[in-house]
Amino acid sequence: MPSPRVMKNPETARKAASLDLGAALAARVRRERQSREWPLDELANRAGVSRAIISKIERQECSPTAATLGRLSGAFGISMSSLLASAESDSRRLLRSSEQQTWTDPKTRYVRRAVSPMAGAPLQLIEVELPPGAKVPFPASAYRFLHQQIWILSGRLIFREGDAEHDLQKGDCLQLGSPADCVFENRSAAVCRYLVAVITH
Repeated sequence: MPSPRVMKNPETARKAASLDLGAALAARVRRERQSREWPLDELANRAGVSRAIISKIERQECSPTAATLGRLSGAFGISMSSLLASAESDSRRLLRSSEQQTWTDPKTRYVRRAVSPMAGAPLQLIEVELPPGAKVPFPASAYRFLHQQIWILSGRLIFREGDAEHDLQKGDCLQLGSPADCVFENRSAAVCRYLVAVITH
């Protein structure tokens, strides 16, 4: 007689996946730092993030914000997608919606979904949900080594790129210019959903 199928509680599964991602992210930050033979102080200076925060991230004592991950990825010279990618290499060409990794910023509740299969490929598609009132800054260093486009799926996004401010609405698509400090902001009362296409070089 076959054993009964055990149904996983969606909330339990979500929490387990979050813990797995937290462990993988902590290990990835530590591995990237150590592979460059940087002490904590060196990474802190390059990223503009305190030594104490980096130490806590590596020990899984705190969850980094999106802004912090942007600074760390910029210091490492890799995309934020690469930093968030699972420690395990994934060569599948098809990634079902239910298998796509999500990450939530503990500060703003910004939700980032890694849509693309084949982690680490030159082209990455990321779906983002930006809650009402949320504002997420990224330093120019995070854009030095990539081309990026933003396509609005729903809602309205105010995107500041250096001194320029772009008011983006459903269907609008923006190609980013030269690396500059950027801010993603949702000033509306509804969630803004957008797709980010990133090509690394």
